[in-house]
Amino acid sequence: MTLNLRLLATLCGALSLCALLAVPGNFTGLGGDARLTLAVFALATCAWIATPVDTYIALGAGLALTVTGVISSDTLFGTLGDSTVWLLICAFVLAAAVTRTGLSGRAAAFLVGGARTVRQLVHLTTAALVVTAFAVPATSGRAALALPVFLALAKALADRRRLVVMLALLFPTVILLSAVATLIGAGAHLITVSVLWQATGDRIGFTEWLLLGLPLAVASSHLAAEAVLLTTTRRADRKGAVRITAAEIQEHSERPVAGPWSQAEKRCALLLGTVVLLWCSEPLHRVPPAVVALIGAVVAASPALGTVRLKDALGTVPWALLLFMAATMAMGVALADSGAAKWLVAGLPVGVSPLLFLGVVIAVSTAAHLVLQSRSARSSVLVPLVVAAAVGAGVNPVAAALASTAAAGFCHTLPASAKPVTLFSDLPGTPTYTPRDLLRLSAVLAPLTAGLVLLFAVVVWPVLGVPVTR
Repeated sequence: MTLNLRLLATLCGALSLCALLAVPGNFTGLGGDARLTLAVFALATCAWIATPVDTYIALGAGLALTVTGVISSDTLFGTLGDSTVWLLICAFVLAAAVTRTGLSGRAAAFLVGGARTVRQLVHLTTAALVVTAFAVPATSGRAALALPVFLALAKALADRRRLVVMLALLFPTVILLSAVATLIGAGAHLITVSVLWQATGDRIGFTEWLLLGLPLAVASSHLAAEAVLLTTTRRADRKGAVRITAAEIQEHSERPVAGPWSQAEKRCALLLGTVVLLWCSEPLHRVPPAVVALIGAVVAASPALGTVRLKDALGTVPWALLLFMAATMAMGVALADSGAAKWLVAGLPVGVSPLLFLGVVIAVSTAAHLVLQSRSARSSVLVPLVVAAAVGAGVNPVAAALASTAAAGFCHTLPASAKPVTLFSDLPGTPTYTPRDLLRLSAVLAPLTAGLVLLFAVVVWPVLGVPVTR
């Protein structure tokens, strides 16, 4: 009944706005294309809030904008050929090769096996999860990859229930917050990059994102690890020593996690290291990240040197996410080109301080997961408006867009707020967290992460070349 009321309320709100937009005398200064764009945008946003079919809604919105002539068919279909889409496809092929060889299990056994105290275990696990952002795109894929490692840890610590619950909460928390480390960490990042390029002409490459996002990912992940540890366990739980062996992790891995490396593992590790190195050194060789990823994907799936068949690797690509990204990119183009985004932010107060502007953007982006559960949908709605508002307020749109996207990575309040949180919240036979645990953590972590993003936007990113104002 609650869902039906929510759906009815959002639908009534969207239809009321569309009716107001249809009256020519309302909203003077708003052209026909802008009115159509705002109507489609409002309906899509309300549908995203009320239903879980994100991709279908995005495609319908893109099609509506094309049929009404707001954007051309070339614009709609051309987004599928965007370099960021190809980057994500190839990154998933590389991730399939890494998963097939079992390199992730070896890395987990190596790092976690060195822990001797509870705090060491927490921070070594956090470090390992941050590193996976370079190997596996999308938070849901990283969560699935990390699940066997958690189950092994849970079995080894079966007599210490609170520690198992703490680790169950730690894994999705770090996976979500560390995604900001790389451009391929989440589809929302690629949407942000595309919106910035379309609206301002500013292009953020893999190296630039790494320079800005990795320090934030490391800081927020380890800060969150401490928050999880302190809110979930007691002092007595943290006193005892821990000892996790490779044999215990091996029980939950189909591939060897110790012993000599196979030739396939060596080739895959070399390939992955080379690709990441080329991504990071883009300013030196000027080869676009998407081209580097395509070369890596071709090698990873080649009959002679590869470790996975191309057909199997392409089966791991989230095509629905790619279609969603392409459609929302087209919506972003319509918002910018029609003048709708500029009109939406025209009434905002002028002369507000950059610190206040960024604070409001970060606060809204942090809380947005309570309304829009899809991370990509949040960026699709927020980033075009944030960029347009930043230009009008005299704030650097790159800083504002990055701050909004980073803050939107917080989505821990409810089990349904993010797929990794959902995955680790229901594990038969294994103790895990409750909704109350999530609420307790969110009450502490939400202001901490929002404050950290604001600190980076105002203090750290200007040192790294992204000033607060232009």
